[in-house]
Amino acid sequence: MKTQNNRAWLFVLPVLLLVAFNALIPIMTVVNYSVQETFGNNQFFWQGLDWFQQLLRSDRFHAALGRQFLFTGMILAIEVPLGIIIALSMPKKGIWVPVCLVLMALPMLIPWNVVGAMWNIFTLPDIGLLGYFMNHTLGISYDMTQNPIAAWMTVITMDVWHWTSLVVLLCYAGLVSIPDAYYQAARIDGASAWKVFRYIQLPKMKTVLTIAVLLRFMDSFNIYTEPFVLTGGGPGNSTTLLSIDLVKIALGQFDLGPAAAMSLIYFAITLLVSWLFYTLMTRDDNR
Repeated sequence: MKTQNNRAWLFVLPVLLLVAFNALIPIMTVVNYSVQETFGNNQFFWQGLDWFQQLLRSDRFHAALGRQFLFTGMILAIEVPLGIIIALSMPKKGIWVPVCLVLMALPMLIPWNVVGAMWNIFTLPDIGLLGYFMNHTLGISYDMTQNPIAAWMTVITMDVWHWTSLVVLLCYAGLVSIPDAYYQAARIDGASAWKVFRYIQLPKMKTVLTIAVLLRFMDSFNIYTEPFVLTGGGPGNSTTLLSIDLVKIALGQFDLGPAAAMSLIYFAITLLVSWLFYTLMTRDDNR
């Protein structure tokens, strides 16, 4: 009978305590602000759950939340299948393997604010390469500062360029871990490429795909820097995601109570949807 040794937790415990300590104090501060009102001079007044009730009835909050879900849904619908396709197309052996891996990793090494600034300059109508090409070469009216559809397309394209590599690398790691015996058996049975993918590659990638979906959901649902630097939430409020609206309320309007309540609701939604994703994707493993 195999005995279980939990002494390894002693090495992890200091890190867990440090992370819990660093997370607990900010969260308790946010909770404190979410139930109080302040008019400055360090004077606070009990507000109760009024901020939460106002937010849940606010059209502004619902609109920003809808834009956030739309953005995240589009990102997952594009990046996950695209990442799988690229990973399947990459070589598994040979000199081109490290070259492809380095090229895939390059976009993720660029800081978020630099990515937003790069794409901002890249898409300017008159001096940006993409903007000039779209407007003057192809004759397509493209101006993300004036057209909401162009702004959305630019934000989506920027995120796909920046983060599809993460899905690719995770899927590639799952693919290269599949033993050759599986492929040999499939060739003997005369399995088609689709059946190889459906019954061999996809099940073996399930764990890494779960990680990829969770990471991309949490990151895209809480994204702030790239779209803010790129569009500032405009034109109008067309690309004002929930994260951008939260910062506007907290720092622009200095409404700390509503901002704290919104951040707690934001946090709860992220946890709930992440839990749903994980539960659905690991449902068969628990049977």
